[in-house]
Amino acid sequence: MTDDATPPHEPVMVAEVTGYLRDATTVLDMTVGAGGHAGALLDAGVDLVIGIDRDATALALASGRLAVFGDRFRPVASRFSEVDESVAGGPVEGILYDLGVSSMQLDESERGFGYRLDGPLDMRMGGDGPTAADLVNGLSEEDLANLIFEFGQEHRSRRIARAVVRARPLETTDALARVVAGAVGRRPGGPHPARRTFQALRIAVNRELEELAASLPRAVDLLVPGGRVVVIAYHSLEDRIVKRTFRDDERLMVLTKHPRMPSDDEVARNPRARAAKLRAAQRRSEAA
Repeated sequence: MTDDATPPHEPVMVAEVTGYLRDATTVLDMTVGAGGHAGALLDAGVDLVIGIDRDATALALASGRLAVFGDRFRPVASRFSEVDESVAGGPVEGILYDLGVSSMQLDESERGFGYRLDGPLDMRMGGDGPTAADLVNGLSEEDLANLIFEFGQEHRSRRIARAVVRARPLETTDALARVVAGAVGRRPGGPHPARRTFQALRIAVNRELEELAASLPRAVDLLVPGGRVVVIAYHSLEDRIVKRTFRDDERLMVLTKHPRMPSDDEVARNPRARAAKLRAAQRRSEAA
């Protein structure tokens, strides 16, 4: 998700998601977050949504928001790469991924995801494993530059890494953002110069691309024939994995020749939707 701090209550491309998945009996929401999509799917007539998240705060929020649906919503604490039939309770008709970091997480300064609010350099979605501070202060200059270049697609990564190493140790989001801005400058009216560096660190800390690549084939295993998987991605690295997986998995029929994009009206109403790309695929029948 994007780094714009917007309320967590409006799901992105909800009409498109419900359009693909409204006929499902059971949907696995692999990234339930605050429960926006889950609530929309339940309102649309889905019998059961199983909400997966490794963020305990997100699960608690989603459970509270969706309590009105009773046992039609079931929260599960898990990485989505670990979800299998024991979690799903059997084959399902629909699976949804809404990737990245949520506005809710960005707005919690103590989580250390964003550069707009000062907080500890953490960025862990699940609270386990190395923090962003561990990477910033422990990697060599070359490894840090490569990480920022690969996951942040930041062409000024070597200049940034050099400045970070000179300024270490860095323990807060504000300190890191200031170092990056000092290294590359800031264009008036442009995005924050630390945006790509923060994205790269978040992806690395949470192993987001590895999680997605490992999870998608397992998700297809869980689909009944005719079942659908929908993925909303927010940057090209995620979208490339989704596109390749959908194209190369012979069990799938791609439903979106090109990714669907949010309308101009939605982007104006919800800036978080700006970078969203939605792809959908359907599991073929066994005979196919």
